[in-house]
Amino acid sequence: MKQTRTGRATRWARAEWGLLYAAVRPPLARRRLRAIWMTVTAVCLAAVVHVTHQQSWGYRFVENVGAVRAEDPLWTALARTPLSLFVPALDLPVWGALAQILIVFGIAEICLGRLRTLAVAYLATLAGTLYARVGVALGPDVPLLGLPASDAQVVDTGPSAAVVGLAVYAGWRYRAYVTAGTVVVAMAVEVLVKENLAGKEHLAAIAAVLVVCAAQAVRQWRSGVASGVPPIQS
Repeated sequence: MKQTRTGRATRWARAEWGLLYAAVRPPLARRRLRAIWMTVTAVCLAAVVHVTHQQSWGYRFVENVGAVRAEDPLWTALARTPLSLFVPALDLPVWGALAQILIVFGIAEICLGRLRTLAVAYLATLAGTLYARVGVALGPDVPLLGLPASDAQVVDTGPSAAVVGLAVYAGWRYRAYVTAGTVVVAMAVEVLVKENLAGKEHLAAIAAVLVVCAAQAVRQWRSGVASGVPPIQS
């Protein structure tokens, strides 16, 4: 019985993550950290930003160039958004943020390619940033979408929105549907259990990525091309 359960679990794991594993393992085995040099750079940058943010001389600098709030002027927020990907959220230990970036960005860099990884990460982060402004404007009386005025002063989620968006997108592209669905459900539960700005920004990021996934699926269907796994990116 135990062997049967183990066999079922193994078959499920292969069906769920086999394509991702096949895409990630060869480049990592062949090139090691060179295969994910962008991810390693991102991890180092996030670590440097965190250390700088903790210093009396660096706190204001990081706030001015990378902290995004809904109360900021729109163009200021947009200018800060790229660096905001590397400003760890205050409610998450920095090692957790760094681990998220290393694992999810690393898998995405290999599977999706660097440009697509950056595009999806930025889209997810931007979706969360813009949602916060809309949510505060709607106010707390609007169910689900509205936010209290106090959230306008809360710093955005940092890299976590990008991490969530990339996890869902990579899961969809490589048919790890249960994994992608689990991420979506987990973020929804987060909002239900602890309704806060970060949780709703995560859902906004997921919504933006799902729109992209749906658009790509429709384009494939209209062109008559079977939905297949894209070639491995090096």
